[in-house]
Amino acid sequence: MMDMLGRPEKDQEQDKKRSRETSQNIVKFRKIYEDTRKGDAAKIKAQKEKGKFTARERINYLVDEDSFFEIKTLVESNCTDFGVKDKHIKGDGVITGFAKIAGREVAIFSQDFTQLGGSLGMAHAKKIAHLMDMALEAKIPVIGLLDSGGARIQEGVESLDGYGEIFYRNVKASGVIPQISVILGPCAGGAVYSPALTDFIFMVEGISYMFVTGPSVVKSATGEEVDFDTLGGSQAHSEKSGVCHFVAKSEQDCFRQVRELLEYLPQNCLEKPALTITEDTADRKTKVLESICEMDPKKAYRVQHVIWRLADNYEFFEVQQNYAKNITIGFMRMGGEVVGVVANNSAYLGGALDINASDKAARFVRFLNDFNIPILTLVDIGGYLPGVEQEHGGIIRHGAKLLYAYSEATVPKVTLVLRKAYGGAYIAMSSKYLRGDFNFALPSAEIAVMGPGGAVEILYSKEIKAAGDKAAELKEKLTKEYKDKFASPYQTASTGSIDEVIEPAQAREKIIRAFRILKTKRDARENPKKGNIPL
Repeated sequence: MMDMLGRPEKDQEQDKKRSRETSQNIVKFRKIYEDTRKGDAAKIKAQKEKGKFTARERINYLVDEDSFFEIKTLVESNCTDFGVKDKHIKGDGVITGFAKIAGREVAIFSQDFTQLGGSLGMAHAKKIAHLMDMALEAKIPVIGLLDSGGARIQEGVESLDGYGEIFYRNVKASGVIPQISVILGPCAGGAVYSPALTDFIFMVEGISYMFVTGPSVVKSATGEEVDFDTLGGSQAHSEKSGVCHFVAKSEQDCFRQVRELLEYLPQNCLEKPALTITEDTADRKTKVLESICEMDPKKAYRVQHVIWRLADNYEFFEVQQNYAKNITIGFMRMGGEVVGVVANNSAYLGGALDINASDKAARFVRFLNDFNIPILTLVDIGGYLPGVEQEHGGIIRHGAKLLYAYSEATVPKVTLVLRKAYGGAYIAMSSKYLRGDFNFALPSAEIAVMGPGGAVEILYSKEIKAAGDKAAELKEKLTKEYKDKFASPYQTASTGSIDEVIEPAQAREKIIRAFRILKTKRDARENPKKGNIPL
């Protein structure tokens, strides 16, 4: 008997048999994957009791709904020592794949602490390395959700070699695709260096820890007693070490911040951040700058108030806001275009440049240059921070990093001197001869080798000393004359060091216009892009 396709009955029976086998295989397939993704209930409960999400929940909270595309789900360790292979560590303790965030493709991996403490073995490392290779080829950002006990000691040196595989790819991807690390548990020993090689690090209060050596090792080596949070918690790294860029109150808040950061970043070094439509007009007046002009140059203020009023819709996404507060960095939009901001903040140390501020600003400038983000520099600086500690700590070497970063940057650079710009610090803050494209100043700005008061004390010391009771009056007169002749923005503009002295209320309009002119700026050099080495 033949069927509709003209096949004999024997073939039909074979087809039915294959169909039954296929159905059985599908059931088996589904069970294997369900078991792999289910996890250990007791360990998941322990994770929850610590106030932490599971590795899969974290991915679901971060990415667009139903967008996660997992790869290498069934990978397991080949290690036969200490019964590792017999434990059947699901996915070898890490989940890898691709997803969308606000419609944009990203590569993502999430370490699973419920699987042998999320420890890193060679198979675990190879999964991450493979994902990074694919992300680099596809030119999409990589996001790592880290929650791991560190190197898997059962695998010996192979686990350390696994870290080497990841570090190498971090460096290879640096300056090519954005790399983001989210610390959601312990991150110790060699594990800390992969996040340090990435562009941005997020931590969550109370659950995130980073340290090269833990409290017990510190105590045995130095005798110091310290807890996890004090040694390597979010506060320590966001305020003291500068390792951490963003701190969140909860995991949900952390994922919201990651999504917000991505809104300011391009997919890779070959693209620019997306243009957005804004109803905030370019010619909106910035009257707050009139108040800046009226202030005594020695009076402090928070530069964020200036940035907010220059930005579209008064929105500013600050980076490392708790570290080296004398300089402020972050992202905003002007006329719908993403702009990176570097600004002296006189509310802390008078806005002076010190070792930490130089490092903080230099690395941010290099990141902006790598990813085609224009740079706005707001200058209000009396100089480098003086002192033996700074000199012995290497302020010359660290300060030079900022000079190097600005000189190297080929993206559009617009600079506005708000109040004062003195000495070498004036040069470092994207001055004209570090190849600033447009350099503006407000009418009350003071630009000079040093402050007028100090200059007069040096130049006219004999005259002031000889004036006796009228010394103060003479000094005030000479200071005004020096300021008008040598520190005036009009004098600086006459030499070409400043392109234009602008009205304070028109600052936003002028800056947006300048960036629009520079929109098609291109670097003629053969290989202008470089990796973003940690500074």
